[in-house]
Amino acid sequence: MPAPANFAILRRARRVWAVSSIHGEAVRCSALLDALRVRLEPGDRIVFLGNYLGFGGGIVATVESLLAFRRDVLARSLVFASDVVFLRGSQEEMWQKLLQLQLAVNPREVLAWMLRHGVGATIAAYGGDTRQGEAAARDGPRSIARWTTALRGLMSQHPGHQALMTSLRHAAYSDDMRLLFVHAGIDPARPLSAQNDALWWGVPGFAQLAAPFEPFAMVIRGRDPAGGGVQVGPYSLTLDGGCGFGGPLIAACIDPDGRAVAWIDA
Repeated sequence: MPAPANFAILRRARRVWAVSSIHGEAVRCSALLDALRVRLEPGDRIVFLGNYLGFGGGIVATVESLLAFRRDVLARSLVFASDVVFLRGSQEEMWQKLLQLQLAVNPREVLAWMLRHGVGATIAAYGGDTRQGEAAARDGPRSIARWTTALRGLMSQHPGHQALMTSLRHAAYSDDMRLLFVHAGIDPARPLSAQNDALWWGVPGFAQLAAPFEPFAMVIRGRDPAGGGVQVGPYSLTLDGGCGFGGPLIAACIDPDGRAVAWIDA
């Protein structure tokens, strides 16, 4: 299996709460986390399925709420750090690539593509200036490096934010290998260790998986790039309610057999 540094293992999970893409919707995030706090039971695990950043106007507040929730849960009896998992979503993948923009072969095109896909909201949320980034991309690697260094400095003014971004996992799975949690999907033709961009951007047909993927009875994702909403299939579960695009934020409680036995929406 993949290296533990990139993939989280959920050990002895009684149930797993999975939270869909948040997209900087701080009010919905806070309301869902408040509801989740009172419904957690001993043996529950929590997986946040990525896209905490991007689009919404409350990105910094969203990350603050997630960090506070993690602290609250870890303060409970017999709860360990590995029981709360944060996955990397497409927005977080773009943010990390943005901070290395000076290494891109075509930085102007890369930045323009990222801005079309929502990274501008995260730049603004941390106090950055998109126009300065576009000017730096025209000037060359040294100007870009100064701009990305400034972005890192702005994020570092918020304790815990950069640490969270650098600790995100690519996927999570239960220790009995029945449940797999990903951000946007998987490519059934590739092993889990070789999914690469499919994890962030998905591939068509996820909701119509016709057979189990590897040993997993159910694959759960938190983002549908096509905006198809919540979808329950025999081997896949999509939890994306459209948060950040006018829809609700959703969490589902998954039992060891892959059934969604409880829901929260905000």
